Parts: sequence; structure tokens; C-alpha cells
Amino acid sequence: MPAVRTETMTVNMGPQHPSTHGVLRLVLELDGETVLSAAPTIGYLHTGIEKTAEQKKWQQVIPLVERMDYLSAQSNSMAFCMSVEKLLGVEIPERVKNIRVLLAELQRINSHLVWLGTHGMEVGAVSVMLYCFRERELLLNINEMIAGFRLFPSYMRVGGLREDLPRGFHEAVLAFLDRFAGKLDEYEDLLTKNEIYLKRTIGVGAISKENAIAYGLLGPIARAAGVAYDVRKAFPYMGYETYDFAVPTATAGDVYARYTVRVAEMRESMKLCRQALARISPTGQYAIDDPRITPPPKDRVYTEMEALIQHFLIYSQGFSVPAGEAYVPVEGPRGEQGFHVVSDGTNRPWRVKSRAPSLLACQALEQMIVGGLIADVIAVIGSIDVVMGDVDR
Repeated sequence: MPAVRTETMTVNMGPQHPSTHGVLRLVLELDGETVLSAAPTIGYLHTGIEKTAEQKKWQQVIPLVERMDYLSAQSNSMAFCMSVEKLLGVEIPERVKNIRVLLAELQRINSHLVWLGTHGMEVGAVSVMLYCFRERELLLNINEMIAGFRLFPSYMRVGGLREDLPRGFHEAVLAFLDRFAGKLDEYEDLLTKNEIYLKRTIGVGAISKENAIAYGLLGPIARAAGVAYDVRKAFPYMGYETYDFAVPTATAGDVYARYTVRVAEMRESMKLCRQALARISPTGQYAIDDPRITPPPKDRVYTEMEALIQHFLIYSQGFSVPAGEAYVPVEGPRGEQGFHVVSDGTNRPWRVKSRAPSLLACQALEQMIVGGLIADVIAVIGSIDVVMGDVDR
């Protein structure tokens, strides 16, 4: 009997495919339904944010870095501010630290809700997306309450916060936390033991602990493979060492493990939010008392010439940062997020370089999908939770 001769087929997935979470292109070589090779192609978004930051004053960089990973705006701005504050040699007030922790953990829940909703929809569980976005709207309402913007608040500033917390903030956060615990149970009721979801995720897109480390993967992807690394524990910042929380891990390293880790992370974030909220007084200091960095209160600007001059100088010229370089990482929703900031002693950064967890996740995609089925590519891309703005920056 003559040998069966087969040919492979090369297809493009993306860059316009809705399941690639932005403009990611995958060049796939297929033998029937099986993926033989995969080449992720990036660069379609080309935002140029890192280069643009060099033309901006220090505070003006914050709205830019928030738009890199647009589901992690508060974590991005906190990481950038901490690096600049390290160069300045300033210590921010305890109340500001607690507020930043609270906002970062709410942001983590927000990001994981978008991930869970879109990932569920991509594998056929459309109801999950409707459930998750219902609670996400409440978090966006809190953003709107503190800053007027729902997605990019730009509320954190070098030296503290833009302004004090609004009236009703504590009540709004507490109402969300009281509601969310039960809603998280609802998401699990829909997915955790769902037979269709289990068949689509268990054993799919698995990566070993060794390979996760070799590819530089951190965050939920690495923790799902057994790497118990969390910046909040390894290199505590903002007083995280004083909070009681656990770092969820798994060992399978597959799509389902990433799901269980992120759901557990949302529960831990709820615990952190309650602890932080209990430490924050309704009113108090919201920025360092340094006239070189922090503008004076508006009532003084309207009544004192010196305050008016100080206000004008800060908003027109900005402030200078001593020459040097700093990198202060934070644990963002997708893993270690940080900014290597270089100053030449002027009022603008000489260089801003981001450590983007999404870029490293894209790099490891081939390892996860080769040998699997083309239908599983969608589940794997959803499970790594990439944001293309974080990749093409």
C-alpha cells in the first residue's frame, strides 16, 4: 500500500481576530487540526509610549503609562510614581500608602473580571461575561467617584495622590466588597465544575515550572505552574508586609490552573481591600508636604501670592529629579510590572523603560500551543491574559 502523502497548511490567526485580545498575529502551521509551529508577530499597535515619555514632564508621564496596560492603570501609575519617588528620596505618608494598596487591589479584581468574562465567552460560556461585567461596572463607578474617569483615573501622582478621597468613598467600596463575595461564588458555580469547561481547559496549554522560569514568566501564569513568586511577598512595598494575605498557586500549569489561581487571587484581593479600608481615615494627608513637588491647596492659591507662584511653577515647569536611575517593581494583575526610570537631573525623564509581563507571555505562546489543536489556541491566548498595549509600547 503506498504511503499517504500529507501537506501542512500555514494560516494567519489575527491580527484582527477578536480572540487575540488586540492586534496580535499568530502564523500557525497546521497538520489537519494539530498545530505544528506557531510564530507570534507583534508590533501592529506601535504606541511609542516609552519614547513619548521622554518629551513629557514627570507628572505628565502618568496618563501615558496608564494606557500601556489599560486594564492595570492604577498599578502602572503606582509603579512609575514609586520609581520617581525613589530617585527623589521622598517617603510618602502612611495614609497614602494604604490608599494606593486599596486602589491597586481593586484594580486587580477589575482586571481579573475582564479576563474571566472574555475568556469564558471565548470558550463558549457567554453568560460568564455578562456576570463579570456587571460587577466591573461598580468598580468603574468607584474610579469615576475618585477622579472623574472610569478607565484611566490618573489619580496617583508623584508624591501622593491628586486630591483627597471623596465623600462616600468608604461606603461605596464596602458595598462592593459585601456584594462581591457572593457574586464570585456565582462565577464558580458556572465554570469550576462545568463539564464542557473542564474538557476545554484541563491539560490544555500546559507549561512546566522550569519552562515558566526559563521564559521569565511571572504572575498568575507562573503561579499556576508552581512558581510561588509574588512581588508583594518577595520585595514588599507600600507596607504589604503588614497585611495578611496568601499567594495562591497550582501545579498543572494549564488553562484550568490559571483560572483557579486568578479566582483565588480575587478572594485574596478582597481580604486586602478590607484591611486597607479599615486603616484609611475618611480625610487626612493625601500627598507629601514638599512645595517643590506638591502644588498648594486651592484655597491658598486664591488668597496668597506665594502659593499662586508655586502653583504656576509646578504646573508650567514641573519639578526636577536628581540624576540617577531607579526600578521599583509592583505585583500587577499580569505579574511583575515596573518602570526603569533614568533621570539626567532635568524636569523630564531621560529614559522610561517598562517591564511588560504581557510581552513575556506572548513569547511563551509557542511553547503552550504547539502540539495542541487549533481550537485550543483560543483557550490558551485567553488564559495568558495579554494586553497588547503592554506589548507594543
